[in-house]
Amino acid sequence: MSRPQRRNILITGASSGLGAGMAREFAARGRNLALAARRVDRLDALRSELLAEHPHITVAVRALDVDRHDDVFTVFRELDEELGGLDRVIVNAGLGKGQPLGTGYFRANAQTAQTNFLGALAQSEAALELMRPRNAGHVVLISSMSALRGMPRNMTTYGASKAGVAALGEGMRSDLAGTGIDVSTIFPGYIRSEINEKVKKVPFIVDTETGCRALAAAIEKEPAKAYVPGWPWIPLAYAMKVLPLSVVRRMS
Repeated sequence: MSRPQRRNILITGASSGLGAGMAREFAARGRNLALAARRVDRLDALRSELLAEHPHITVAVRALDVDRHDDVFTVFRELDEELGGLDRVIVNAGLGKGQPLGTGYFRANAQTAQTNFLGALAQSEAALELMRPRNAGHVVLISSMSALRGMPRNMTTYGASKAGVAALGEGMRSDLAGTGIDVSTIFPGYIRSEINEKVKKVPFIVDTETGCRALAAAIEKEPAKAYVPGWPWIPLAYAMKVLPLSVVRRMS
């Protein structure tokens, strides 16, 4: 059975990086977009760019800090109404900062955990409040390859928060099995973006455009989960799950 085409797509964290890159990819596919992020000036610039290149689509923008949970529900409802119903919500907004535990940076780690997990929870709740009455829609959670095992050093809290996002996605998928609502969890590998632009030596990293093209292609297939780009991250995902922690630690 063919999948329904998702015409109206909401992307959070869309002002830069993977969010902006995915917006460009879906705009090129002729989809209408609802873009939300904290930096409205960047969203406005992106909206102008997308409409100039694709004048037949609709692009709506809203300021949104996903740590302000009440605002998440309000903005999602507004964008749903403006586009005439959201078909797909991509839960992408997140933080990448952090330091090894016990080194005096609890606030930074706590902010990453709150934004990445509680922010994703609020977005998932808001999306499903719209989709459950319609029994239709697609929720996409952007996790990370670092969610597959415990990560050392600066990645410990980030990886743990993204593991929580992956577990949230699997629970939603189980709860919604047999309904008209699909849930996908995407595990990106190393894709160059603002979140890692200062990190110089990164194995297997791809540029933003290549990575976002792979993300959009994977999302369109609506899988339960996907490792993106497929090479080398599909075999590496298997390796990370079975190798001793001492080996995985050296891979990070």
